[in-house]
Amino acid sequence: MTAAADEDLFARFVDLLADALDDHDLSADARASRLHFSRFHLDRVVRAVAGEPPQAMRRRVLLERAAYRMVTTSAPLIDVAVEAGYGSHEAFTRAFTRAYGVAPAAWRRRPGHIQLAAPSGVHFHPPGSLRLPSRTKVNPMDLLTKMVEHHVWLTGEMIRVAGRLSDEQLDQPIELDVDEDEQTIRSLLSRLVGQMGMWNAALATRDYDWSVEEHEPLDAMRERLAVEGPAYLAHVHDVVDHGRLNETFVDALCEPAEVFTHGGMIAHVLTFAAHRRTLVALALGRHGVDELGWGDPMLWVAQPA
Repeated sequence: MTAAADEDLFARFVDLLADALDDHDLSADARASRLHFSRFHLDRVVRAVAGEPPQAMRRRVLLERAAYRMVTTSAPLIDVAVEAGYGSHEAFTRAFTRAYGVAPAAWRRRPGHIQLAAPSGVHFHPPGSLRLPSRTKVNPMDLLTKMVEHHVWLTGEMIRVAGRLSDEQLDQPIELDVDEDEQTIRSLLSRLVGQMGMWNAALATRDYDWSVEEHEPLDAMRERLAVEGPAYLAHVHDVVDHGRLNETFVDALCEPAEVFTHGGMIAHVLTFAAHRRTLVALALGRHGVDELGWGDPMLWVAQPA
């Protein structure tokens, strides 16, 4: 068979795997037969294309789904184990601990990344599917990363020009009929920095100290932005460069913990940051500081890389 034919067979195998993921009685021979190949031939092709044998891929995907279930449901661990195809809690615990480095009960209390390392790039994708990595990648680098770069830069510029204001001006309430939270230039700028810091903490599975945003001085914001901005931007570059926008991660800071995609998280940051930046831009203009205008990313995005 040609390389293209092998890849087509592998794609069909992934589709079958997704459709029959809960059919624990389906044997490897029967799985190959449904694709009109021998088990030997299917094993050879899947190993060659994916870098792991079919049964190992299936076990890994089932464990990834089990990890997702532990984060997003309160189902007893024995139920999660049975759904993953294990006949006992002990067998599930051994397999999960080998894969994730920690027992299921401990992982549930402090979850980490759901996806396990896999040369194939095939993972469990909530709520219940498998996804092949793209054969031809459409690189959203220019647009998405430029928008994040613009956000980090503009946040720094807003903090800079806000230094021209008095404490009274920084802390003057910004009136919004549609928002009950009292907001000021200071609180909004602190949250713009803190939003990146919060997600950096979530991605590193560590706590975020919300107290730093309580009446934070501008100098402290600058220092935090110098750390959190580049760290957040580096994460965006990494997931975009490696086509990982659809991969999921666990935000253990939520109560209860939640599962998000990297792309969804970035979209969330850009959306809510745009709202806060606009409020800051308008408030700065009200105090005669208007050199940043509306902070529109249009010209920034249009600039050559």
